[in-house]
Order: sequence, then C-alpha cells, then structure tokens
Amino acid sequence: MRIPPARHRAAPRAVVRRCAPTARWASHAIRRPLDPEVRPVEPDARPDVPEMSPAVRETYGPADLGAERIFAGGFINFGYWHDIDLTHPIDEADRIRSQQDLYRRVLDAARLPKAPRILEVGCGLGMGCVLALNERDATAVTGLDIHPAQLERARRAHAETLRREPDRLRFVRGAAGQMPLEERQFDVVISVEAAQHFPNLTDFAAETFRVLRPGGRVAVVSFFTPDDSPGRPEDLAGLLDTFADGLDIARPVGALTDAFAAAGLADRRVESLGADVWPGWDRWLSRWWDEGSWPRNFLHAHERRLLDYYLVTAGRPSTG
Repeated sequence: MRIPPARHRAAPRAVVRRCAPTARWASHAIRRPLDPEVRPVEPDARPDVPEMSPAVRETYGPADLGAERIFAGGFINFGYWHDIDLTHPIDEADRIRSQQDLYRRVLDAARLPKAPRILEVGCGLGMGCVLALNERDATAVTGLDIHPAQLERARRAHAETLRREPDRLRFVRGAAGQMPLEERQFDVVISVEAAQHFPNLTDFAAETFRVLRPGGRVAVVSFFTPDDSPGRPEDLAGLLDTFADGLDIARPVGALTDAFAAAGLADRRVESLGADVWPGWDRWLSRWWDEGSWPRNFLHAHERRLLDYYLVTAGRPSTG
C-alpha cells in the first residue's frame, strides 16, 4: 500500500531550490524504489538514434514519470477537462478520463479515415496507442519513442495485445526528427504532449511529411508560448522547474506551424485548448501542491500569457 505523500508547502521565492532532473515531479509526490523489471538505461547503443538530453533520459528512465499518481493511468499528459465538472471534487477516475479525453480530442481533430494506420510520436507507455486501437478501429498503430525504458514498459504493459494482435500494434525506438520508418506508411501521425521535448521541430515536420501518405494528416497537442516575444524562455524558467532544467523547451506555437509549412504540409490550423486544460490540471495538482509551489505556476504562466496549450493540425497534400 502506498503511503499518501506529504503536502508540499510553498517556500518563499528567494529560498526555493531547483529539483534535480531525476526528482522534478517525483520529489514532491510518492518516493518509491525503481521498478526492478526495468533495466538501467544505458547510453544509446544504436548509432541511428540521437542522444537524449539528460533531463529526458532521467525523467523517463530512472524517475519513471508515468508511475507517479499525478499521471494516474500512465498516459503522462495534463488532461483535457472539458466534460469533467470541476465544481465538484475530482478523483483518480476523473484524472484518467481527462487524459483519455485528450487523446480522443486529438484523434477527432486528425479526421481519421476508415481503418487507419496511425503513428504516435512520443508514445511513452503506449496507453494512447491502445486507446486508438480499441476505440477507432485502426488497422494498425505504431508507437515511436526515443527512450528504451519507456518502450520496455510499454511492451510489458501491453504484452497480451502484442501477443494476440502482433500485426496491429508495435512499439519502435526512434526520434521525432529521425524516424526508422518507411515513406508514405501512415494515414495519421499524432503526438500528445511530447513536442515540448523535441529538440528540432523542423526535423520532426520533415519526417512527418515523409512517413504520411498523400492525403494523410498530423495532429499535435503540447504547450507553447503564444508568440516569440523576447524573454519568454527566461520568464518560464523563472516560474517552472521543467523549463529551468531543460526538460521542456520554450518555443512559440508558430515555430511548429512554420516547420509544417516548410515541410510541405498544408491546411495548417492552430486551436488553443488552454481553457479546457489549465484549470483542471491546476485543480488536480492542488491535491499535492500548495499555491506558490512551482507546479502550480503552469496556470499562472497561462494567465500571464506566457504559455498556452495548443492543438495544431496539418495535412500532406493528396498529390506530391
């Protein structure tokens, strides 16, 4: 039985200390031994997989972010709270539903064809892949992730599905900007709250265009700055530990749409989901963190127009 975490009280700003990369979220939640079934992450052995940043390597390796209670259900996203009543107490079932609903929102925006072939970039534990497989009648779903520990966890979590339907679900190691996949293979590419980690959006966009079939679509949700005003990265680093230590990268949402345009993707659209993400996420965080602690600053960053949560879609033209 897990012991409930001690409530994290906010320290005065002058004495707040940054978390080490491995402790960013976990230090404020439940501490637990590492999963004995996950081998320590070794330096990348495959020469075709780019090196991960230290923050990404630690957060999704030894720290095992998906096992924290704040990411109940293993989806590892902030959630889409549109259909959840925030005027009443929320529980873990609401939290899991919020994360599932974010995937549903993305899949709806992708305008799936009948029996699609779907690629998720930054699949983590593969929970969204299986949701798409089960709820959208996909012919096949491929989960791509750069972190070998995440892929091991995903394969273990979905071992029965992989055994039963090996042609419909697979997990592949690769980077967003260097996908070990064939050209024109997918009807849809999705990415759910992973783009804030991608080191190069131009490479991600080019690879997305390459693996999409003509007429295929991409749908991405993540958090970006609303514009490229000077000082945005510094402002966010002052508020949020994940920006300060390099886990999350501060970039304007226009950097992604520009990358899509340069890659040849058309029908580019941007929609803010902030009103249906930040209040619910902050409400959930309030179970563990008091006002003034760094995780609660996501909502404040949104209110100050430093950060927002966006859904970005585009399509590969039917010809070319």
